[in-house]
Amino acid sequence: MRTTFRTGGFEDAAGYSRAVRVGDHIAVSATAPTGEEGVALHRGDTYAQTRLSFERALAAVRELGGGAEHVTRTRMYLSVDSEWRRAVDAHRELFADVQPANSTFYVAGFIPEGVLVEVELDAIVSG
Repeated sequence: MRTTFRTGGFEDAAGYSRAVRVGDHIAVSATAPTGEEGVALHRGDTYAQTRLSFERALAAVRELGGGAEHVTRTRMYLSVDSEWRRAVDAHRELFADVQPANSTFYVAGFIPEGVLVEVELDAIVSG
């Protein structure tokens, strides 16, 4: 069975879902710290952008029946202008009890101007 969760915005323009659950697996699309009309929030603040992005990704997991304790893998995509230590600070605060697998990458940039980080995650929800 396949269930999707959508929040609108760029998802509508590009034809994708914020998150998809198939069976026990939940995959959350790259999530950026943007507000209305795709404008970057917390400009220049890597920590706040990372925290907000993961909070939104976790909200999508909750919409599909999971929680932070079900997260198995996270990914952080950082612009070269970001402060990677602040990104990992936010990650540690949210996932210290779960300690999922993680990959962190520098990327050339993001479509929304002012975005320093985007995040993805996967979760496995048994039962």
